[in-house]
Parts: sequence; structure tokens; C-alpha cells
Amino acid sequence: MQRPMRRIGRSGHAVTVQARTQLRQAARIAETELTRLQSRRNEADVAVFHEFVPAPTGGGSQFLRALVGELRRRGLQVEIGQISGRTPVCLFNSFNFDLWRLRRFARADCRMVHRVDGPIGTYRGFDDGTDRRILAANNRLADATILQSQYSLAKHRQLGLEPRNPVVIPNTVDPAIFHPPAEREPIGNRKVKLIASSWSDNLRKGAATIAWLDTHLDHGRYELAFVGRSPIRFQHATMIDPVPSEPLAELLRVHDIYIAPSLDDPCSNALLEALACGLPAAYAESGGHPELVGQAGLPFTTTEELPDLLDQLTDELEVRRGAIAIPALADITDRYLAVLLDETHEAHDDLETLLGR
Repeated sequence: MQRPMRRIGRSGHAVTVQARTQLRQAARIAETELTRLQSRRNEADVAVFHEFVPAPTGGGSQFLRALVGELRRRGLQVEIGQISGRTPVCLFNSFNFDLWRLRRFARADCRMVHRVDGPIGTYRGFDDGTDRRILAANNRLADATILQSQYSLAKHRQLGLEPRNPVVIPNTVDPAIFHPPAEREPIGNRKVKLIASSWSDNLRKGAATIAWLDTHLDHGRYELAFVGRSPIRFQHATMIDPVPSEPLAELLRVHDIYIAPSLDDPCSNALLEALACGLPAAYAESGGHPELVGQAGLPFTTTEELPDLLDQLTDELEVRRGAIAIPALADITDRYLAVLLDETHEAHDDLETLLGR
């Protein structure tokens, strides 16, 4: 009698889970339809569809928080997760939103702009169909597409993924948080302070490179810190759990050089945050890194290059620091508004001019 009872128990649990799922789905549908009804005579300047979660979070959320904050500082009304009946434009982000809900709110007279990351499968290292699903939503809903780097646009096209009316606008950071220190401790006889960071623990974020460097680093000259999540435990480096933006910026400002080892990263916010805090970068020559760094760092293609590269970067530290050019949040916001308002002649400014190079 015991075996049938266990089977019944498992079956009962499955029915309970299914019932709860159906209830959540019904509540989601009801809330969406009620919000549509209540907001049909309302109006905002811009709608944003993105599932914001509490910090610390990944780079896309960090950038969108900065963008929404700048829009609101300009006096624009931004609504999140809905499109009121008189709202003229909507920015929706990659796949980080409820697609069914967006389709219920979308209107023919509301301009739809899709911020697209990736290709997701390239920087994750596996293709689970996410990029195809993003493109399907893009082709169905978007009037225009914003990508974060020329690399990202070229890679999408290489994979046969053609977004609607693409424009390249890089990410940037909130300058109230990420900025250089008022003064910096001279290196003198102290060790050179290296730092790397990553919200994701995907191996393609470069944990193996940091582990190699941790083992082969000249620890008499350098010290290494890592902030975030890593699938590898480092032997010598100081490992710090993920932290929100403000304490992360404080950590960056007391270091000298940033290590950016991620592969096929389209527009690394972690790298931008470090540059904004005045750290030249040793970066993997991959993805959008070269577009962001310019002359403010040195590239590597193999881990074995890093020791000599770090010595050179240390010798050229002030020159490389002086070459840092981060796109201003105000300028990036202007370019987003140009696309949202369909002022496309303003959105095609040369990227090098925007970066001040």
C-alpha cells in the first residue's frame, strides 16, 4: 500500500503546482487588462519595458536605470511596464520583459524602439534560441532598433539576424556614481592595484583568465581584487561578493588598472564603469572592448601576454588614463531621444566623435 500512496502524493503535488501556476497566470492576465483599462486616457512621455530588479544587477539594468534617471531629471514622465493610451513612444529591452504584456499594450500609433543586446548565444557560448526569439519580437513590434556596438550589429548580421532599422548607441554610466577620485594615491613604492568585476558567473566572462593571472602574477609588484560572481575560487586575489553601484565605484576608485577578460561582450558596462572611475584597462581583444577603450588601455589575445602587458600599462599609466573618453550620459540620452522621436539624422553621428577621439 505504501507505493501507491507515494504515487498519489506526487500526483497531488503536481496538481497543486499546476493549480498555482494557473492562478498566477490568471492574476497576471487580470492585472494587465485592468491596467490597460485604467491607463487608456493617461499619458507619459516615454514607456520603458524592462524587468528592473534590486541591485546589484547586470549591466543592462544598470544602464537603463541611468537612462531613466536622466530622462526624469529632464522633466520627462517615464512609465515602467505599461504604455498608457496617450504615451507616444516605448523603449523595450532585449528579452528582459513580459512579451505577452507588451503585445497587449502596443498600439499602432505608439513608436516602438527595441534595445537589443548580444548576440546572446555568442557571449553565453551556447545557442538556446534566445536570439531568434528576440529577432521575432523585433520584427513584429519594433520600428527601430538600438544596438550597443558596431561589433554587436556586425555579429548579428554575420549570423543572419537583421534587426529593424538598426542604430548603434553605446552604453554609458551614471556620472554621479562612477567618476574619478578627487585625488589618487601615487604608486610610489606600493603595489599596483589591479581589479576585475563581473555580475555573471558565466565562464566567458573571463574567470579562467583571472585564475591564470592570479597564479602567474608578480605578487611583489601587483595585488589583485575581484568583485562579483566567479565559478572559480582564486588562490591569492581578494574576492568580494557582488555589491551595489555606489560601493563598487568606491572600490574601483582605489585601484589603478582594470582587467577586462570577457569574450564577445558587446558593450561591457563593467568595463565602462572602471574607465569612468579613471582606470586604464588591460582587455581581451574581443567583442566591443576595443570600441570602448580606444587608447585608454592595451589589448591581449592570450593570457600569457598579460604580465608584460601589465608592466607596460603601469609604465604608461598616466598617459593611458588621460586617453579615457566615456560617452556622457547627457549625450547618450540625446541620441536615445533622437531615435525614440524618429529624428534619425541626429542618431547617426559618428561614434568616434561621440567618444571624443
